[in-house]
Amino acid sequence: MARIFITGSSDGLGQLAAKQLVSEGHQVVLHARNKTRGLEAMANVPGAETVLMADLSSMAATKQLADDVNALGLFDAVIHNAGVYRASGETIVAVNTLAPYILTCMILPPRRLIYLSSGMHSGGQARLKQLSSDFSGISYSDSKLQVLMLCMAVSRIWPDVYSNAVDPGWVPTKMGGAGAPDNLEKGYLTQTWLATSEESQAKVSGHYFYHQKQRHFAPTASDVHLQEKFLMICEKITNINFPINK
Repeated sequence: MARIFITGSSDGLGQLAAKQLVSEGHQVVLHARNKTRGLEAMANVPGAETVLMADLSSMAATKQLADDVNALGLFDAVIHNAGVYRASGETIVAVNTLAPYILTCMILPPRRLIYLSSGMHSGGQARLKQLSSDFSGISYSDSKLQVLMLCMAVSRIWPDVYSNAVDPGWVPTKMGGAGAPDNLEKGYLTQTWLATSEESQAKVSGHYFYHQKQRHFAPTASDVHLQEKFLMICEKITNINFPINK
């Protein structure tokens, strides 16, 4: 049995992943933006251990969330599932890029980290100059490339952690819309598989998965120089150093 924390698990893919993991006998801690959504999350995922509340658009709230997670003890896996799509550049950066960075740095190291990226990352740019000065021009696609850069940096710097990214596909969630054509079940099962499976295909690091299969990703995410610059900018914005040894 594994213990897993999932951000953004009050609805959508995060909630479906949580339900699946609970049904498999794992301990799951949920996350919701506020108390109302937290109560809904607990009602919708019977058997979850508890729910933690934090608005990830606030750096202060995200840092407090990391402390709250650590207060519960060690986790085997953390799924960085939370994300926003139709929002300002400031909110997209806060939730999609900086929150995973802060939580990765501050939460006691799990054995496995899963980051939700998107096929749209291939149309994004690193935009490190904007990240260091003006978030307004950063798009959803850019943020999904940035979180993929974070995933690949973690894989390189922390060899004892399985760090992988997932493209869940364009699936029919509130974010994706009812007409989205991809397979919803395969979208969340890739998260749960990477979080718990003992199969050799899942016990890897530095890969990008779509429907439980490795897929090629934008070469920018593997550029070590850009990764290091990205980490330095995130450190400056958040006042949190990326731990070299965890």
